[in-house]
Amino acid sequence: MSSPDGIDRSRRNFLNVALSAALAGGLAAGCQVRPLYGTMTTPGGQAVPAELAAIDIDPISDRYADEDAARVLYNELTFNFERGANRAEKLYRLKILMDLASSEVGVEQLSDVPAAYTMTMNTTFVLSDIATRKTLMTGKSFATASYDFSNQRFANIRAKRDAEERAAKAVAQDIQARIAGYFATRS
Repeated sequence: MSSPDGIDRSRRNFLNVALSAALAGGLAAGCQVRPLYGTMTTPGGQAVPAELAAIDIDPISDRYADEDAARVLYNELTFNFERGANRAEKLYRLKILMDLASSEVGVEQLSDVPAAYTMTMNTTFVLSDIATRKTLMTGKSFATASYDFSNQRFANIRAKRDAEERAAKAVAQDIQARIAGYFATRS
């Protein structure tokens, strides 16, 4: 025999499960998740990868940075936008200003010599329409990468270069994702 409390408790559990299922179904029905790089077209009628491939990248300003970091950022963006496909007609222009700074984050205890550095890459970018010269999007992106400093000169040079490359790749991915998001949502 079951008590009245057992019936009420099972009925309450059933109602809680039914309410949770209805709420989850309602949230899923209202969800507008769609693939960024899929075959869906933008409101302008092109697929996002085709829009990205139509971006012409100006030479990156490396006034305050090493040329290697600017080259890596340029190459990463070019590959990320074009994906090895045939060169599309360029409809957009991307201008990037870059700054690269290094700072000490660790010091040897008894010798006051830096033991670790952090490399920071700051960029400002402007996406514009080539035909109208209208600015479509502006943004800023940054990335940091750390590296150890030792008493070996060439190891330090290589570690610094690797940190610059890691920062440039992270910035390139961020810029690509933000521009792809712009193309996917513009109307």
